[in-house]
Formats: sequence, C-alpha cells, structure tokens
Amino acid sequence: MGNIVLTFGVSIDGYFEGPNREIDWHLVDDEFHFYVNGVLRDYGAFLSGRITHELMVDYWPTADRDPAAGAPTVEFAEIWRDKPKFVYSKTLDHADWNTTIVRDVVPSEVRALKQRFDGDLALSGADLARTFIELDLIDEYRLYMHPVVLGKGRPLFRPSDGQTSLRLVETRTFGTGVVLLHYARG
Repeated sequence: MGNIVLTFGVSIDGYFEGPNREIDWHLVDDEFHFYVNGVLRDYGAFLSGRITHELMVDYWPTADRDPAAGAPTVEFAEIWRDKPKFVYSKTLDHADWNTTIVRDVVPSEVRALKQRFDGDLALSGADLARTFIELDLIDEYRLYMHPVVLGKGRPLFRPSDGQTSLRLVETRTFGTGVVLLHYARG
C-alpha cells in the first residue's frame, strides 16, 4: 500500500505562488531535478487537480522530443507519461496520457486507491492539496523550501482548527540552497 505524499515547492514564508501566480522563483537545476526524478520513479501514481494536470499535459507528453531538453527533463517526461494519473475535476471532460478523471474527493475511495499501488501516490495541485489536508488524507509531506521570501502570494497552508503531528523523516540541502523537509504523520 502506498502513502499519499504532498510534494510542494514553497518559499520560506510558506507561499507556493507569488501574488501574480508566478513560480519563476523556484530553483530547479539538474541536481534537484534528478533527485526528484529518483523519488518519483518509485511512486505508483500521480494525483492532481485540473489546473496542475492541464499544465503538465501542455508540456510533459512531448518534452523529451525537444532537442534542447536536458537529461533530467527527458527522464521526467518518461516517468510522467508511464505512471497512472488521477485528476480530480468536476469540469474536465476528457483526459489522455494514462489518466483517470475523478469527480469528488471521497475519503473511502482515496483509501481504496492507496491499496491499489505498491508505491506512494504523489499529490499536487494547491486546491486539491487543501481538500486532502482538510480531510486528513495526507500521510507524508515533502516540502522543498526555496531560499526566497515572497511577502505575499498563495499560502500552502490555510488557518484551520485542527492540528497534525508530524515527525521528521529526512532533510537534504541542495546546491541552490533549496532544503527538503520530509515529514510523516506522527
């Protein structure tokens, strides 16, 4: 059985996007990209919201055909294409690239989905992540803290009445100054 793992790049003040939805401050070099590829290669599936899925579909199915694509891009394109994908959307009518459309986040169905895979399930997409957080469905957090203070933008975590205890599993510092903080449920 796999775990639901929220994977997100955030500023040190907790934003995943700047005030104008920009993410150009993310520091992704070959070292970081190869590391993430190595983690995701062993995952069982990708879970995402519609917006994230559409952004991925716009680039990754053919990214490895670009003559200018670097080795980590070529590698990730293959990983992404080959993995099963589940996109949570009430509006998406059609999805290709080994993708299943799921209309609602139903906790019992998410738990059943976890049973189907030996590897972990990578969760992405801000709105979907918030729903999973609110429903207490996340087993692990892999937060990549980028060395930037944005001051404002879209925060990953909203105020809530609940508390989730976590234990530190791993840290890693990349050459760019990005720091992985990997936590699992306490």
